[in-house]
Amino acid sequence: MTLDQLIPAPAHAEAVPGSSFAAGPSTTLWAGPGTESTERWLRTTLGAALGLPLPPGAEGAADSVALLIDASLEPEAYRLTIDDTGVEIRGGAAAGVFWGAQTLRQLFGPDAFRRAPLRPGARHSLPGAAIEDAPRFGWRGMMLDVSRHFMPKEGVLRYLDLLAAHKLNVFHFHLTDDQGWRVEIKRHPKLTETGSWRARTKWGHRRSPLWEERPHGGFYTQDDIREIVAYADSLHITVVPEIDIPGHSQAAISAYPHLGNTDVVDTEALTVWDTWGVSKNVLAPTEDVLRFYEGVFEEILDLFPSTFVHVGGDECPKDQWKASAAAQARIKELGVEGEDGLQSWFIRHFDQWLTARGRRLIGWDEILEGGLAEGATVSSWRGYRGGIAAAKSGHDVIMCPEQHVYLDHRQDGGPDEPMPIGFVRTLQDVYRFEPVPAELTEEEAARVLGTQANVWTEVMEHQGRVDYQVFPRLAAFCEVAWRRLPAPDERDFADFERRMTAHYARLDALGVDYRPPTGPLPRQQRPAPEGLTSSDLGRPIEGPPPNV
Repeated sequence: MTLDQLIPAPAHAEAVPGSSFAAGPSTTLWAGPGTESTERWLRTTLGAALGLPLPPGAEGAADSVALLIDASLEPEAYRLTIDDTGVEIRGGAAAGVFWGAQTLRQLFGPDAFRRAPLRPGARHSLPGAAIEDAPRFGWRGMMLDVSRHFMPKEGVLRYLDLLAAHKLNVFHFHLTDDQGWRVEIKRHPKLTETGSWRARTKWGHRRSPLWEERPHGGFYTQDDIREIVAYADSLHITVVPEIDIPGHSQAAISAYPHLGNTDVVDTEALTVWDTWGVSKNVLAPTEDVLRFYEGVFEEILDLFPSTFVHVGGDECPKDQWKASAAAQARIKELGVEGEDGLQSWFIRHFDQWLTARGRRLIGWDEILEGGLAEGATVSSWRGYRGGIAAAKSGHDVIMCPEQHVYLDHRQDGGPDEPMPIGFVRTLQDVYRFEPVPAELTEEEAARVLGTQANVWTEVMEHQGRVDYQVFPRLAAFCEVAWRRLPAPDERDFADFERRMTAHYARLDALGVDYRPPTGPLPRQQRPAPEGLTSSDLGRPIEGPPPNV
């Protein structure tokens, strides 16, 4: 591979004419203090793919790969040098060294993305190069919804590998929703005994007439979560858990009916929701519910060391609170302004609770309604407006607007697109996404910690469907998140598309079931039954998305 085939493209890459290096069975690996995670990764992943044992070698030896920390660089920055004597990767911290190794992997070509060598004993050539690179944002993430459709642990670990290969460093783990509770909580075992399974599942969008008439579910044990978090850490990825409150909670209420608004609905009759959309069954605003979820979050904090903990806070219908005498009495008791104030009280409570334990609350932009909690960070999903309001009021923001980086939205307007949802968001559209709105001042723009792409899985019933929706668009997103690009209209998409030709070969080697540039393969399509159209199964929205 050549320097002009890298994704994301580095800030500076210079070829060294007449210089090259061929790694082979005799190539050694020297790892300086603090680079042990990359040392292990090079042997177990890159070395295994290319048949390179990479035995320990001496510092400064020829025919070697050298790893070292260079405090003059920013923590995630790296400097990669390739010459006739070998490879050197310098990073400002361990993460920087690791991202440099990801660039090295791409330069070895698609064979480096396999699990076993195609040519054992062969030497693998690298071009002479001097690369200096650093990310634009400290938060470069992807959210995966495992509530609507459960992804087994091995699939999650595989996605962590895919994020690392694209220099993404945050995995937002959406673990609970109306359709399933996916994490073991030992003090509340019914959350998974009851709340992790639903009797059937809507096939397609919620207005589809079709059902999959079989149970769906699953959950991660606490040891599964520990394994996922530890594996992510080895890849320099932070796992941010999401426990959704006070809405999107029907699965929890079905397991523990007292959590719901029992004076207006028979919560004993509720089951884990089997369709999509926004359930009206939300948590009751009681002290008992607060204590219950404090217990949940105590176990979550034991499992996830991340600074940020996501509490959802989105799409909380107020119908039951309006009808509930208990909720109305609570509003008067607390002295808050209506149902929006009640939601704000809920979020503020857990903002203070998490802050007292050295953590930070993050929630979807609806947490702005009724007043934003003092320490809260906002995931701006309904557009830019929530993020702009939060940044202007001195709060941190993660930009993830639905109109740009919701990867459940369809990739093309053609009739063969499987389960078409939302606006058409092409590879080019994602490449032209700009996370920082122009109207923010320099000080306000610094509140944008980063960006993430969101993957909601209502119409993604298995890993292959997730692959199809995520790729190749995640490759475009990773360049947006990593690199400081020109203004959207000035970006060289033709060059990116050219580089994608090489990247498709990498994805092929990784076994990613991406959407081909020419459209879905026959097996990737979801043809509608006789008498229905693909629009009956999905929810396509025509025209360009609003820029809000």
